[in-house]
Amino acid sequence: MIVEMQHISKSFGSNLVLDQVDFSVQGGEIHALLGENGAGKSTLMNILGGVVPRDAGQVLIDGKPVVFSTPAESLHSGIAFIHQELNLVNDLAIFENMFIGREIKKRHHLLDTQEMIRQTQEVFDRMDLKLDPRMMVRDLDASYKQIVEICRAMIERASIIIMDEPTTSLTESEIQRVFALMLSLKEQGVGIVFISHKLKEVLDVCTRYSVLRDGVLVANGAVTKHLTTAELAYHMVGHKVRNTSLHLEDKREKVVLRLDGLSDGKYFRNITLEAHRGEILGVTGLLGDGRSELFQSVFGFGEPYEGQVTLLGNPIRCRTTWEAVEHGIAYVPRNRKENGIIKDLDILENESIVILKRLTRHGLIDEAAEKTIFATEVKDLSIKLGKYTDPITSLSGGNQQKIVLAKWLASDPSVLILDNPTQGVDVGAKEEIYDIILKLAGLGVAIIVLSSEAQEITRVCSRAMVMFHGEIMGEVAGDQMTEHTIMRLATGERQGAIS
Repeated sequence: MIVEMQHISKSFGSNLVLDQVDFSVQGGEIHALLGENGAGKSTLMNILGGVVPRDAGQVLIDGKPVVFSTPAESLHSGIAFIHQELNLVNDLAIFENMFIGREIKKRHHLLDTQEMIRQTQEVFDRMDLKLDPRMMVRDLDASYKQIVEICRAMIERASIIIMDEPTTSLTESEIQRVFALMLSLKEQGVGIVFISHKLKEVLDVCTRYSVLRDGVLVANGAVTKHLTTAELAYHMVGHKVRNTSLHLEDKREKVVLRLDGLSDGKYFRNITLEAHRGEILGVTGLLGDGRSELFQSVFGFGEPYEGQVTLLGNPIRCRTTWEAVEHGIAYVPRNRKENGIIKDLDILENESIVILKRLTRHGLIDEAAEKTIFATEVKDLSIKLGKYTDPITSLSGGNQQKIVLAKWLASDPSVLILDNPTQGVDVGAKEEIYDIILKLAGLGVAIIVLSSEAQEITRVCSRAMVMFHGEIMGEVAGDQMTEHTIMRLATGERQGAIS
């Protein structure tokens, strides 16, 4: 199958999102579609997937013009779209999600449950996944929900599969499984559109690339051994992207937060660490190492724990997130879409929700003060938006992440915990977020960055604690803070064993 999109244009109101874009994908190739958040990638694929109509241009399948009014029509033509927003029903089992809308039935219209389970298990076996098709989706973490989405596209036997940020929440081993599957599908003649901000992944698995910037196709070509991530990043942002170390000097000032022997008996054990004023402390490891659960407990919405938390010399124990906020602790969660933003609120409401108590007088919100604080944050964080009353979902991923940051910065925290702060944002927005982190540290905020990306830790943090299965394997700083050392500790090798 060959899909061609010719001279595609699309506007939302007065905002021109796509301008005369040409794009094609054919069976047996993996075509990377790149660009910053808001460049038009998702809109272009939403047109191909029948989610939104195009304003101009045409779509051809094997040379014949087609018009998709619904996602079902696109899927019927052999195009499966795995959206960045997970589209699973938490209250159904995995196998039921796999066959929504195309259930297998026996006589008398009864569901053939066993056959659906068998086919689901067959796909899992091909991916070497240890998942029970009868598990409820709500019991899966984000990474396995993404895996189920990919498997659902496979089971629909699509000729073209669109993957929008499929590896964002996956572990390295899961990513390699997905890549192995993608390469296998490629060999079987399936075409894949791969949207990702992880440029190294593009070089690892893709055969062609196209780059959008501000709705315009600015570059395309073959992925060769001579192509570099720096070249791709340049096409995306229109200028060179720095790749030098950004971290501040390791100067241990006043201890702001101290954890002494924290254990919850499930996710983390005997954790002791300190975060200092003006420091950027990294906590890293592999997905499932317990770092998120540790700091969720400190912040008041995780498991109860034994041990002591001390803030500015005073013992504290936050039983709710509001208590944590009152103490001056802020937490930017890992999964922006599920835990960071409130989709039913507008941009301003999302930004001010944490400080509503401070803004309220006699039961009424001081709207003037609210807008003043918001305007300051928008300027300081370089947030790009239309009207502050627009839905939060109208913003690009990078700007949504900045609103989440702004929400917590408005609370004037002493400690800022950032859980995978650049997950799902483009290279340009990532550098802007790094600048914000550095600026806050310079103002004396104790920053704790939780990240599974060793490169991010080595670039931004002055030192880092490395966890494995709920324990701290060691601390790295200075010349020892390398991706190689971090990975050895993250896979269970204690610091004393590293020579």
